[in-house]
Amino acid sequence: MALKTLVVGIGGMGSTHARAYATLPGFKMVGFVDYKNPGRAQKVASHLGLSIPVFTDYYEAMQSTRPEVVSISTYPDTHAEFAIFAMNQGCHIFVEKPIADNVKEGEHVARVARENKRKLVVGYILRHHPAWSAFVEYARQLGKPVVMRMNLNQQSYGSEWEVHKEFIRRMPPLVDCGVHYIDVMCQITRARPKRVHGIAARLTEEIDPEKHNYGALQIVFEDGSVGWYEVGWGPMISKTAFFVKDVFGPKGSVSIEKEVAEVDPSDVSRHTEVNTIVLHSSETDDAGKRAKDDQFLKIEDEPDHEELCRREQEYLYRAITENIDLTDHLEDAVNSLKICYAAVESYESGQAVHL
Repeated sequence: MALKTLVVGIGGMGSTHARAYATLPGFKMVGFVDYKNPGRAQKVASHLGLSIPVFTDYYEAMQSTRPEVVSISTYPDTHAEFAIFAMNQGCHIFVEKPIADNVKEGEHVARVARENKRKLVVGYILRHHPAWSAFVEYARQLGKPVVMRMNLNQQSYGSEWEVHKEFIRRMPPLVDCGVHYIDVMCQITRARPKRVHGIAARLTEEIDPEKHNYGALQIVFEDGSVGWYEVGWGPMISKTAFFVKDVFGPKGSVSIEKEVAEVDPSDVSRHTEVNTIVLHSSETDDAGKRAKDDQFLKIEDEPDHEELCRREQEYLYRAITENIDLTDHLEDAVNSLKICYAAVESYESGQAVHL
């Protein structure tokens, strides 16, 4: 039987998830909530051939539709409130990353999921990409410690820049997308984070004086591994800074190679693409020269952004119907949030933060 699903937030991600639910027989959408632009939600419903109500009030929608699943793609400052309320009503949850807009609320969300025995899947989209999973597995074979280098710089204009400014108003960029790549680092090392240092810069007067549109962090793990993550949004961001996804350790390196010359750097979906994984071995011959040529692994299964969202919802359905244990999933979601906010604490205090 299809699960009655309420989709909350019909912006870019919410509408993509709605299209995913429309293709999956395990879900039956019973309503949309869009408190900012209900007309947009009506258009999405019409495009999908759905005759369902569109609400501007979340709690009214919950009472009216009585869903079994609630899909939350609103701004992060509502994630915890909406998820906790729905789980207390007996609903399972999909919530876009991050799990909450602060660590205390993130821990509360995870605790409510455990106490209510509800399934809660956080939108860590890279976990559902076969090539990113392979990237993690290859990185684990490089020995310890490893050095991990990743970024998400976006040169944005017009409507994309307006969206970024709204994100910045609500949450530091270092947290908003940083949780994705910190999660990847934690999957690679499976070691406890030890120390975090963060820096940030305000490169425009179009955002509040206390806000920043550039940030970077450095993290040290207990196994000696280190990570670097960088994010910048706005029309001033360099296109050259667009893409780094790279890990190296004692045995060599693994990198995601992308031809960026003609890439639109404002397109965040391009950061999930892999195209080619490059494997480099540090092995040398008797003369001290390179013993092996680099391997270039072309990726056959390269899902686009729409397909990745569909796979996320397939995973949600299996988690519910097969009773998949999501304990580690929730712990990882909270852990990545802690690390990113430690970086914010660091650049605000000017001191490294010990975890």
